[in-house]
Order: sequence, then structure tokens, then C-alpha cells
Amino acid sequence: MSSNELREKFLEFFKGKGHKIIPSSSLVPENDPSVLFTTAGMQQFKLYYTGAQNPLKDNHSNLSEPLNNLNVVTCQKCFRTSDIESVGDDSHLTFFEMLGNFSFGGYFKKETIEYALDFMTKNLKISLERIKVSVFKGDDEVPFDQESYDTWLELGIPKEKIALGTREDNFWGPTGEEGPCGPTSEIYIDEIEIWNLVFNEYYQHPDKTLKPLKIKGVDTGMGLERLALVMQYPEDRTKTIFDTDLFKDLMIYLKSQGNDGEERIYRIVADHFRAIVFLTAAGIIPSNTLRGYVLRRLLRRIIRFSKILNFNEHWLEQALEIVKEKYDNIYLELKNQTEILSVINQERDKFEKTLDRGLKEWQKLVNHLPKTKKIISGRDAFYLYESYGFPLEILEEMAKEINKKVDGNGFEEEFRCHQNISRIGQEKKFGGHGIQDIEDKEDKEKVTKLHTATHLLLQALRIILDDKIEQKGSDITPEKLRLDFPFPRKLTAEEIKKIETLVNQKIQEDLTVHHYETSYEEAIREGALGSFKDRYPTRVTVYEIEDAATKTPFSREICAGPHVSNTKKLGRFKILKEETVGQGIRRIKATIE
Repeated sequence: MSSNELREKFLEFFKGKGHKIIPSSSLVPENDPSVLFTTAGMQQFKLYYTGAQNPLKDNHSNLSEPLNNLNVVTCQKCFRTSDIESVGDDSHLTFFEMLGNFSFGGYFKKETIEYALDFMTKNLKISLERIKVSVFKGDDEVPFDQESYDTWLELGIPKEKIALGTREDNFWGPTGEEGPCGPTSEIYIDEIEIWNLVFNEYYQHPDKTLKPLKIKGVDTGMGLERLALVMQYPEDRTKTIFDTDLFKDLMIYLKSQGNDGEERIYRIVADHFRAIVFLTAAGIIPSNTLRGYVLRRLLRRIIRFSKILNFNEHWLEQALEIVKEKYDNIYLELKNQTEILSVINQERDKFEKTLDRGLKEWQKLVNHLPKTKKIISGRDAFYLYESYGFPLEILEEMAKEINKKVDGNGFEEEFRCHQNISRIGQEKKFGGHGIQDIEDKEDKEKVTKLHTATHLLLQALRIILDDKIEQKGSDITPEKLRLDFPFPRKLTAEEIKKIETLVNQKIQEDLTVHHYETSYEEAIREGALGSFKDRYPTRVTVYEIEDAATKTPFSREICAGPHVSNTKKLGRFKILKEETVGQGIRRIKATIE
């Protein structure tokens, strides 16, 4: 049975059980700043489990309308950084598709287990003899999951095939520091973990305490790749997920292009390349921070491996075509093949310019190391990172290949020293917008005004649209400002008018602009917005735009400036354009007249 058939069968089975089919959300979480990537199917539904949103009343971010159903089913694109180092074995992946059924008070443990067993034995015709399960055995904080245990017994799973698991094995969540979580019941086919049934009974707070949820929820996840493995090779346990139809064509092509390299390396290239395609299609660009750094790390890893395997220079184009053909009827964003390839090739060209020289430097470094020395210093590692673009993780991998280690702590210390030396450069990045480089006095004044207007605009967005909005990027020229922010839909004409009016109102109120220096931690405690989080220096500058009479701040942001002294100097604010720049990110362009 093909993976496409399995995906469709799953969705249609639960649709027949009264579930609404919901499209996969983006790999970039739209309403969950606690994580970099979408790592599970439940993330787009997190607010329903907590009770913060009502599925029958509140608009869902992926639909711009209510779910109108307590029970839904998805096939979700997921990406997990925790498995990067394990990729290359028989079962671990970075990108994967997660099949899942979810309920927000519609049903609970008994029905969930019945649906799961029904789908596997009746729909997929999997023999009951191939199935084993596990349930949570309980601990001092959470009791034994008696209901799940009893339900499995009633459905014909003998007690010797029901394992009792610890908190580590049979308790899931939350994603991030806090959120819904609960005991799980896991399903194994031929000893391979296939399906995880999570029963969200609790909410974990930042201090790790658990409180019962008012609405009990169901959150299940089954990896499509693993399901394809047990369905396509039911009697051959020598096969792996890389033998399934989801990888087969790509693996055959890669091996036709390369030498007799390790199977592990081919698997890493296949997994990482597929992940790179989907991350790039989600609008992520290689960079040195956050999501962009993860993408850069994957890209540079496969570029190095492509040298080891002796691929020709055009292998990326055909590999992309294979991935596109496999998925673009399901995930339409992959049809934008030209843009995806452009991003990949730009990063390849950038890294290949220094790769050969970097490898020579690495070899020179290794040759000069005494045979008894097993540690490569942090200074040497940072030199290779700074001069040749080798991410720390790649250096660690290269060191492991010759039975050595990199001093990771020393690397981080070198990195911090470099940041301190570059603090002036950081100031430009976190404020200023390159204003120090502008020679024309009139242009400098225009940029300064637009910089202050950007702060007013961001706060207006938080008031009119959503108080969770934060800056995702900005750019200011003497002509106009650009502000990127997370929001799930196009703004209405009425919303744009309200935002514009509020900014102009604050300009006319002649608010005072002042600044002070404090620690980053204290600035955040006082409510200052900081869009770059882990990239700020220890001491930061906070700019406040406030009513001089009442001392009430309208806006408070970490920023290096410069700004006007009061808002009345700005002139009339006008929004020129509002548009999308990728999944879940909107852009406003505006000016001062």
C-alpha cells in the first residue's frame, strides 16, 4: 500500500467517524513562540486544549473560521531538531509527516483506543498478533492509567502484550516550557513504535507543576514513514524507512550519483535534503540565528557529504524534482521550485567558496595535533567557524570521525568574546538601521522619524490586532519603513484604517520619547519588547514613548535608537501596502508625509 493511500485512508477513516479534516499548518508555528518549529500535530490546536479558544466559536488560525467540530484529523508536516544526530540509523528523521486525530472534549480514552485498533485491524488489515501496546504505570504525581489498560484488555490485547511504562516512556508534553500534557498509550507493530495516543488531562506550568485541565483532550500522532514501513514490508525487518516509497526514488538517485559511500551518509543526505526543501518552502532563509541557523546547518552538512560522495554539481536540481513529484500534489508550496532551488543554490555557492580551503585548514590543524591530544581547542574551532563558515556541529562530527572531540565550552567562550568585540556592530543591528552610514543630513532625519514611527506602528498592531504580535523583521530607508509581523490572515481595510488612525493620534498627542540603559532581564521584567531575545548584549537601551503629563508609556522597546524627541515632529503617517511574505508573516510598508 503506497504512502499516498495510507495518508488518504487515515484521513477518510476519521472523517467517517465525525472528524473534520484540517490542513497541515506551517513548519513555522504561527501562534506558539515557545518552539522554533512545528514538532507535533497538536500545536495548531494548543489553545483549544487550554480552553483559551473555543473550537465552536473562535476562528482557527489555519482556516480564518471556527473549526465547528470538537473532533479533527490532520496529516501534519513536522520537524524536530532533537533527532538530527540520530539520523542515519533505521528509524530517525528530522522532517516527517504525522497522522493524528484530536478531540477537545468530544471523546476520551476508551473511544480513542477503539478507533485506533479499528483503523489498524479492520481498515489496514493488520493482524492482532503483530500488535503490542503500553500504558502509563503511574508515579507519585500521576496515577496508573487504569482506563486505558482495561480498554485494551476488553478489545482483545492480552495482558502480556500490555507494557507498563514510566513517566519517561508514557507521559507526553508539553511542547516548550508549559502547556497541555498527559499520560500516553503507545502502539507497536512488529516491535516498532507506530502510534502514540496522548490523553491531555493536565496543564504543566513553567514551575513544572501540573494542574487538571477543565476540558480533557485527545492528541494522537502516528509517523507516516513508520506506518509505511510496516505496511510495505510486513515480513522483512531488514528494511528501514529509507526503503519505503517515501524515500526509495531519492535514495536510488543519490546512490546512482555517488561512490560506494557509507549507507549512513546516504540516509543523512536523503533525510536532510527532504527537510531542507520543506523548510525553504516554509519561507525560512539560511542565517546564523534560530530557524535560519538550523537550515544552514543542514545545508552545509549535506554539501560536505556531497563532496565525500563525489556528487556532480547538478545533483540538487534532480533531487529537488524527485521530492517535488512525491509531494507537490499534497503540499502546494513545493510547486515554487525555482525559488526553493535559488535559496539552496545561494547557500551552496556561499559555502563552497570556502569549503575546500576550510577543509585544508582543518587537515593542517589535525596534522599538527600531537597523537595523544584528543581535544580540538575552542579557539581553533571558532577560527574555522568564523573564517570558513563551519557550524560547530559539523566540526564536532568531523572530529568524531577521527576519534577526537571539540572543546564546545571553549568554542562558546570564543563566540562570546567575539560578540563583545562586535558590540558596536550589534548596535546597528538592533537599532539605528545603519543610520551611522548615512551622510546626508536630511536623509538621516527622515530615517530617524521613520524609526520612531515603526515603534508606534508595532504598538498599534498589538492594540488593534493582537497583543502577542512582535517584530519579525524591519527595514528603514529615507523613503519608507517596512515592518514584518506574525498574523494568520490578510488585514481588512477597516483594520488598516484603525491602525493608521491610532498612529496619527499618538503623533498628534505630542508624546515624549526618552531612553535609559538597563540590563536585558530588567527591561523584559518592565514590559519592554525585545524582538531578538538571545542576541542582545548584557546591557541594553530601552526607548519609551510616553505621555509627559501622566508618565504612561504607549510604547516601550529595547532599541539602540536614534529617535525623535517627541512624536509631533513626525508628520502624517500613511500605510502604503499590506502583504504576505510567507506562511503566517505579514508585511506593512508605510511612510511619513
